[in-house]
Order: sequence, then C-alpha cells, then structure tokens
Amino acid sequence: MKITAAALERLAFPRIREALAERASTYRGQERAFALVPLAEAGAVEQALSRVEEVVSGGALSLGGVSDIRPLLQRVAEGRLLEGTEILEIAYTMDASNTIRRSILASERPALGALAARLGSFDGALRLVREQLDTDGEVRNSATPRLRAIRRRLNPLRGRIRDRLQRLLATYSAYVQDPVITLRRDRYVIPVRASSRSHVPGIILDQSRSGSTVFVEPESVVPMNNELALLELEERDEVRRVLLALAQHLASASGLDETLEVLAELDLVNASARLAEDWRLARPRFSEEGRIHLVEARHPLVEGCVPNPISLDTDLRLLIVTGPNAGGKTVLLKTLGLAAVMAHAGLFVAADPDPAPELPLLEAVLTDIGDEQSIEASLSTYAGHLTNLKAILEQADERVLVLIDELGSGTDPVEGAALSQGILEQILDSGARGLVTTHLAPLKVFASETQGVCNAAMHFDVERLRPAYRLVVGQPGRSYALAIAERLGLPGDLLDRAAAILGPEGERLETLLEILEDQREALRYELEEAHEARVQACREAGLLRDQIETLRASEAEVLASAAARAEEMLQDTMQRAKELKRAATTEPSQRGRALEALQELRRNVQTQADRKHAGPVRRERDTLTPGTIVFVEPYDAEGPIVEVRGNQLVVQLGLLKVEVEPRDVRSVQRNEELRPVAIATGDARQESELNIRGERVEQGIEKVRDFILEAHALKVLRVRIVHGKGTGSLREAVRTYLKREKRVQRFEDAVPYEGGHGVTVAYLRP
Repeated sequence: MKITAAALERLAFPRIREALAERASTYRGQERAFALVPLAEAGAVEQALSRVEEVVSGGALSLGGVSDIRPLLQRVAEGRLLEGTEILEIAYTMDASNTIRRSILASERPALGALAARLGSFDGALRLVREQLDTDGEVRNSATPRLRAIRRRLNPLRGRIRDRLQRLLATYSAYVQDPVITLRRDRYVIPVRASSRSHVPGIILDQSRSGSTVFVEPESVVPMNNELALLELEERDEVRRVLLALAQHLASASGLDETLEVLAELDLVNASARLAEDWRLARPRFSEEGRIHLVEARHPLVEGCVPNPISLDTDLRLLIVTGPNAGGKTVLLKTLGLAAVMAHAGLFVAADPDPAPELPLLEAVLTDIGDEQSIEASLSTYAGHLTNLKAILEQADERVLVLIDELGSGTDPVEGAALSQGILEQILDSGARGLVTTHLAPLKVFASETQGVCNAAMHFDVERLRPAYRLVVGQPGRSYALAIAERLGLPGDLLDRAAAILGPEGERLETLLEILEDQREALRYELEEAHEARVQACREAGLLRDQIETLRASEAEVLASAAARAEEMLQDTMQRAKELKRAATTEPSQRGRALEALQELRRNVQTQADRKHAGPVRRERDTLTPGTIVFVEPYDAEGPIVEVRGNQLVVQLGLLKVEVEPRDVRSVQRNEELRPVAIATGDARQESELNIRGERVEQGIEKVRDFILEAHALKVLRVRIVHGKGTGSLREAVRTYLKREKRVQRFEDAVPYEGGHGVTVAYLRP
C-alpha cells in the first residue's frame, strides 16, 4: 500500500511503531518495529495477521537466549579475536533458535510454522562449541591434542615450582616477610624483607608499596619459571587459535543470516500480539467488495476515545462529516486512516471484534490533513491544500481511501464550496471511498442530493456547551455558532444582528437542522428504552429458566430418593418372604403360622402397589456418573465420583476413596470433569545451586553458610556451590567450611561437563 511518510506522521503511525518497540524483546525486534510500514501484497498482509492471531490465541513465543550478535559477527568478519564468553553468546542465540524452531513446529500453528521452518539448524556447530568450551567460556583441555599435551606439562611443572618454593621458604624463613608463594609478572616469587634481600639469592621482580618487602625469584626457580613462561605462551597461542577457528566456524554457519532475520520477525509478531492484547484490538477481515465496516471504532492513541461506527460500501462511498470545531471530526478521520494503515501493516485494529472489522485491500491512502502552509515554497494554506487535492484527484480509484480534513477552508466560502463540490464529484466518479470533513453549507446540500454520498455530524451538547464526540449518520451537523454565543451570554442585539445578516435562508436551514436533530434524539431515546426493555425481558426470562432448572433438579432428587426408598422396602419384603418360606418348608409345626404371615405380607404389598399409578420409580443413575461432585452424608464430606462399581459408588474424599450406597450421596455439581487429586510423592531429591564466583572469601563463606542452613531446613539433600576455578582460594575456603559443617555428610567435585573443579557438590544429612 502506498502512503507518504508525511501522511503516516499525520495519522500518528510513528507512535504505533514506538508502542510496538516497547513490547519487543530484542534489539533486532525493536529495529523491525521502528521500520514497520504497510505491506504491498495482500498475501503478505494476511500472513502477517495470521501470525499475530496464532500468538494471541496460542500464547506468546519464548525468545529467551536471543541476543543481537551482529557486532560479534562483524568482528569475526574483520579477523578480530573473540573471547570464549562472546563465542558462547553466539552459541546461545543459535541454541535458542533451535529451541524456538522445535517449539513452534510442535505447536501446530501453520502461519508461524512456515516462518519457523526458515530457522537454521546449528546442531553441528553447537556440538563443536560444547566440545571445545566449558560453561565459563574457557577452552577445554580436550579442544586439541596440542593443548592437552601443553596443559599436561603445565600443571606438574607448577606443582614442582611450588614444592621448590615451599622448601626455600623453610630454608630462608628468617628472612621471609610472609610464608606465602605469590605471582609477580606471571612468575612465582617469595616475599622477602627488604633489609634481608641479599641473603636470598635470586632476581627481584617487584616490591611492596611500603618498600618493606621485595618479591624475589630464587635462582634455582628461574629455569623452571622460564620453562613455565614458554609453556604458557604456547598455551595462549593454541587457545587463541582455537577461539579464532571456532568463531569463524560459527559465523560462517549456513543459514545464520536468515535465522537472525526470522528471529527479529518473530519478535515483531510477539510485540504485535502484546499490543493487540494491551489495547483490546481485533483482527480485521478484508472485503473483496471494498466494504468498510468498523463497529465501535476508536482511535487507539486517544485516551477515553468515544467509539463510533464507520461504514462505507458501493452504495455509500463518501461520508461528509460536519459539525462544530473540536467536535471530534478530525479524530474520526484519523481513526479510519490509522485502522487502514495498521491492518495493511499486519496489525490488529481498534474496533469491536464482533462482527470482525472489515476493510478493503487498498493500493493507497491519500490524505489532506493539517496545515500545508509552506514559506519556503511560497504556498499559502489554501494553496497547500490544493496541491494535496490535485495529487488525490490524479491517483484516486476504487482501491484508494481518501481522507480530507476541512475541505474548502482557507478561502472565500462561495468559491471554496464550488471548487470543493467539483473535487468531490470527481472523487466520487473515480470509485474511491473516504471521509471528508467540512464547514461549508453547500456541501451539506450536495451530500443530501447526491447518490453515493451521505451527510454525517458529530453530536454537540448545547445545554452543557461541550461535544459528545458521537457520530450521527444521515443528517448534516450544525455549526452551533449562534447557540453557543447565546449560552455564553453575548448581547441580544448582537445576536439579532447576526441572525439578520445570516438571512432567512440561513435561519431556516439552521432551524430545519435543529428540528431534525431533536427528532433524531427523540428516536434515539425511544430506541434506548426499547433496548433496555428487551434486555430486562431477556434477564427475567433467564431467571425463569434458572428457576425451572432448579425445580427440575429438585424433582429429580425427590424421585431418586423415593426410588431408593422403594427399592429398600422391596429388598426388605423379599428378605422377609424368603425367611417365611424357609420356615414353612423346614419346620412343619410352624407351617400354618408362616403361611398366614406370608399371605399377610402379600396383601400389604398389593395394597401399597394399588395406591400408585405406576411402578416404583427407579433412581436416575445416569446423573451419578464419574466426575460428578457429591456430598456423602455418613462422612459429612464431598468429593468426585471416580467409579460406579455395580450398585456402589466409589467417591474420592481427600486422599481416601470410599465405597458408599447411592442413597447416601447427594449431587452437588453435575457433569463436571473429574479433578485430579494431589498425592504427595515423598520424593525429597531436590537440588539447589549457589553461585559465589567473584566473591571475596569472607562474603562467599557467609553466603554458603546461609545457603546450607536454608537447604537443610527445606530438606534438600544435594546442593551445588559454583565458586569457579581462578586461583583456588575461594574453592579451598568453601571446602574447609564444608568439612566443619555438621549438616554436610560429604562433598565432591562436579562431573567435568557440569563444572568440574569449579563446582563443589555437597550432600546434606537428612
């Protein structure tokens, strides 16, 4: 769709872009939001809207782990070295892309799935990263055979140097300032009192700030430090080579550039869905007949905007909106324009969703809104409007939306009205649709007499001297100039003189408009009363239906209770009959008495049967089905039926299942799905983690102490303490504390692929 940047600015579309950017999760998504424009192809518009709808209905996409890695890729392209953590950042974005792709394709969202299918698969590159880097971005020993060999020599050499220095500290203990081994200029040294430096043969590499201590590299350690320095240089070069090759491998991965574009597009879709939810927007539907039908359309950027219906079709192509200034005409104009632009940009629009907002597929939106005065171009306000109107006439056709504000203003009203009518006739002949606002009375007459054009007005409350911002279609609007002046208390003779100047024709027109307005208001009130009466009737009908349902439910319960009682009596009677029959056959002396009792029992049953018009009512067992919530009287509790077992019901009461008679239960809530019952698993194998990397020893130990206390209180049996490798001082301090902690049963290093020496796993006592 064609629309100038100036027209987008007048319709406040840049503010829509800003709102989208605020809801984007990534920097690339924000860039897409700020660059959003209406799309040219109908298929692309429908596809964009379908993606937004799938996110609105199916839930937002998770874009965690995605970052803007373009600066890192640019550095790789320039041949610069990336740190291990920077390579991990690229890998995290690739991994997030894989996760997003799998998630979308598994969710059965076709529009998003077509977009996600373009995301690259980087399993091979990610496998290489995991093989060569640990979670801290450090190059693993196993990255290359050469690096493995170098580090196999480095660690023992460092150990030998430390052993030698420990012996020297003992030898020169009288001259040593502190019995510690330290590093100066990447070489192992011992601290010696400055006054005793001549007693320790070696090279002085540094001294303390106070000058009281010098750091000496003993002679016997120099060759070993030299060897260590050479190995460290080899290690550094090998690590740089690994990092450089790994970064180049990731940067050249197939499909990476397109993946970054797709991730940015997905972020924009996410932001569009959030905007639709936050602003209560609805998906538009495009009409092949060029129809515009917006129910309760509102300007999304105007707080408390009064919604109005906007409808245009082949029979009604132009709406001439009149009324007083500041009555909402321009806002209505921009509401339609902004809805069209947002829909063609793949966004939902500010209108009621039922029925769905309907808009035509447009090739252009042509506007003449605002003051076009230009000193540089020597154009007056009216000349600026004419320039815009000339462009509108040249481009107007059936696929164009025209929005003209204050047509005919800025010049002589008579000539302006004549020229404006000619412009409207040409726009009408072109087949274009649109809204036009004006104050010119002749254009009101033109709209009332011309097919395809209709008058409309923004309602104004004269009594309160304020606009109502409500669109009234079918009648022209009044200017209310004399009415407002009278309400404001202007002198009567001045108003009489103004009426005389207006003339009888103008006065009759204003009177006619006032009569029409009053009649329309009366009809509106009658319609509102009829609507309220209809709503009240529907409400009362609903109450009656509820009462009927309640009575039916009560009747069913009574019948069920009676059926249960009858069934109980029948069982008692049959049991009594069996006993009498057995007595008559087994005891000859009691036969006569038993037969009499049996005949009496038969007569009683026959009497009770004759009192009823029908047989015993059977309980409606179909109302007591699995999932029905019932109240069990013997247990004074309620729960769902989980099983119908013969003539018994199995009911879940809390954690217990009980078997009860149907007559002992009463339905509480019918046709409800069986709710799952939570049962404790007793699984206490929980795990928690504390990260103290970079902390000072005292602060780190304090955090570990609190962490262990809390984990023990929560009955966590296994915890991880991430302290990093570094110099090893923090690791040693943590382990020293864990040895003394009575709540800790044992501890060990984490497995290599979960942190190795940089993580201590502690097992707590139950």
